Amino acid sequence: MTLSQDDLQAAVQDGLISAEQARQLWSRWAVPGAAPGRPGPQLARGPGFSFTNTLYYFGGMVAIGAMSLFMTLSWQAFGPWGLAALSAAYLLACLKVADHLKARHLPVPAGILATLAVVLVPLLVWCVQHALGWWPPGGLSRYSAYHTQINWRWLSLEFVTLAAGVVMLWRYRLPFMVMPIAVTLWYLSMDLAHGLMQQGEHWDFKFMRDVSLVFGIATVAIALWVDARCRQAQEDDWRQDYAFWLYLFGTVMAWGGLSLRDSDSELGKALYCLINLVLVFAGAAIGRRVFTVFGGLGVAIYLGYLSHRVFGDSLAFAFVLTLLGLGVVGLGIWWQRHEDQINARLASWLPPGLRPRSPV
Repeated sequence: MTLSQDDLQAAVQDGLISAEQARQLWSRWAVPGAAPGRPGPQLARGPGFSFTNTLYYFGGMVAIGAMSLFMTLSWQAFGPWGLAALSAAYLLACLKVADHLKARHLPVPAGILATLAVVLVPLLVWCVQHALGWWPPGGLSRYSAYHTQINWRWLSLEFVTLAAGVVMLWRYRLPFMVMPIAVTLWYLSMDLAHGLMQQGEHWDFKFMRDVSLVFGIATVAIALWVDARCRQAQEDDWRQDYAFWLYLFGTVMAWGGLSLRDSDSELGKALYCLINLVLVFAGAAIGRRVFTVFGGLGVAIYLGYLSHRVFGDSLAFAFVLTLLGLGVVGLGIWWQRHEDQINARLASWLPPGLRPRSPV
């Protein structure tokens, strides 16, 4: 059975328990073993995977996509100032509805509406730049290319979106709003690399790969800082999982940049496997499955390389690889039996703020 604060508030309204009892119960359930009424470094539970939440997110993503397409097709009809006014009106309406939904204790749809407002920021900035003649010459004339084409001219949109997204996040404190911020950081890494190496239309794949790696590591570092701050926060609004999207896109950028590096050295490839093994254990230590998933994928890539290139003509390797796979299964069984002790031991090596509370 799943309980929420709304269930406790309903019990208070029905006279079954007092408001103070509801507060103490919630504090105790949020942090097992904690003193009543004393919050601890635990992340509040995120929205569960229910049919209602599925409808919320599916509808929200459809609205984001449809609104962007509608705005793009409306360009010729409204002109830059008209489309800017329309975008601003939609943005303010989304924030107004988000306020209303949050006041009614509906954080999931409120977060989706507030996220939609953040998504409209780059469109608004793009319209204003075109209207004032500030758009750099030679750029793409379609806003839809913002999501499909790498170009340094998008940097102004991305910096303003990051600033506006952080301000709105501080105002509404809804974790889903971090998603467009994380996506913008991803876009920023590619567009900034394009701007730094821009010589005509020259592209340097290796440079962009390395910039992605550096941005990914920096984003993961920010996610670790945000994660620690959220787990140690005293207010309920800030004890939510704001780091999930930063972890996800930071890992995608860093792991992608690392995996695209082509080393001619067997030692370098073995080091790649070792780094991915560290990711697997780091994910278990801090309770972030995104590290474990990508780390396991990296190890699988290395094993595939061994089977295809190094031991491709070796009959014995197939048997060795089979035994290795069965050994991994056995390790999984052993890990499941001792998971609590292992996680406790791994967590003991970490600062208190990063010890696992709510796995991703």
